[in-house]
Amino acid sequence: MRLTRSLPLAAAVCAGLVAAPFGPAAAADTASTTLTGSLPNGTTWQAEVPENWDGTTVLFSHGFRMGADNPAWDNSFAPTAQALVDRGTAVVASSYATTGWALGTAVQDQIDTLNAFEAEAGDSDRVIAMGRSMGGLVTSLIAERPDAGVDAAVSTCGLVGGGVALNNYQLDAAYAAVRLLAPEADVPLVGFTSPEESQATVGTIAKALDEAADSPQGRARVALVAALLNTPTELPGVDRSDPEELAAAQAELVRTTLPEVIRRRSAIVNAAGGDSGWTAGVDYQRLLHQSAQRGQVQALYRGAGLNLSADLRRLTRGADIEPDADGLRWMSETSVPTGDLQVPVLATHTLVDVLAPVEYQEEYAETIREAGRAPLLRQAYVDAVGHCAFTVAENLAAVEAVERRLDTGRWGTAATAESLDAAAEQHGEGRYVRFRPAEFVNDRAWGGER
Repeated sequence: MRLTRSLPLAAAVCAGLVAAPFGPAAAADTASTTLTGSLPNGTTWQAEVPENWDGTTVLFSHGFRMGADNPAWDNSFAPTAQALVDRGTAVVASSYATTGWALGTAVQDQIDTLNAFEAEAGDSDRVIAMGRSMGGLVTSLIAERPDAGVDAAVSTCGLVGGGVALNNYQLDAAYAAVRLLAPEADVPLVGFTSPEESQATVGTIAKALDEAADSPQGRARVALVAALLNTPTELPGVDRSDPEELAAAQAELVRTTLPEVIRRRSAIVNAAGGDSGWTAGVDYQRLLHQSAQRGQVQALYRGAGLNLSADLRRLTRGADIEPDADGLRWMSETSVPTGDLQVPVLATHTLVDVLAPVEYQEEYAETIREAGRAPLLRQAYVDAVGHCAFTVAENLAAVEAVERRLDTGRWGTAATAESLDAAAEQHGEGRYVRFRPAEFVNDRAWGGER
């Protein structure tokens, strides 16, 4: 159950990425020493150490990067990094050895970066791993390593459902879009090794989504695609009780998001050495049955005079995409949390995130419960629109919460929405709310089992 609070209007919803506000103007930046270095595999690192360093170090893990540019310092995190330095905390970051889906080395790159930093600056009294987006997944995996040298972790907007689930939920949506909206199209859905290879598929899906907007039948089927894509429903200015209004808003997000994630798929395929996604063995009727968006889809299908069960059976019958064995093995070994936490973790997420659905947090909590580590995890939600759209104040509140957990040996109320919001308000703007994410329905084990 969420506390009532209106979402801010944001035109950038459809882009899936908004810049987080920096909070109130701060005093002059604290003087700090910049340390830099490189690792044998080419990873570069940078640290900012305040003159009044209190012994606490934040090890920051950046998100997914397309292209060749791969700096050690992440400018999108710079405002939070400066605020941490201003309070006496050292901040350390690395480039990882490669851009793209860097999970092959990123966890070890970060651990080695921390060791290199401490060899030069001296041992930290405590280390808090912190990451965003793909880096939130990196941070969660660091928290499972007993040799990592970290004491706690803050994963923000993390892909904590893991890389296999990432591929599968995006594939489910793309498969449904082609099968139901462009059934005569003969385009691949997996195995892209470059963005160029995906262009025909992207074009087909984009055209089909555009044309679907012109008919009730098309809009109903786009709503099904939206449910499979875990498209947000907590949208600013949208009446969730009006199926048509919600469907129109979700359709705009799908038209923007789905082609973009397909373009990016090649970076993951190349890193893994094959595409780990599959549809074979998936029962799409069962999948939708578990979705919190089932009622929305059913209402639109009824209004359009369509047979939802028939469409779902069609998807299940045609589901024959199998994963590349090597790609699935690599992703499972490098990019999927086991839940075996070694240190306390606070995972934060915005309510409206089209690139890392908030439902990931449900899947992450389930994984950790199954590993018997639930007491180490706390999750918190920010009533905001956009991927990683946290204020500096909200990030500082999250760090302070895990510090209190380390100081006292228990969570207590440190990570409740009320406590986090109050702490954030002390630094600027806080928008933490009570929230429980819906089921992430796209998780599955290869072999056809759901």
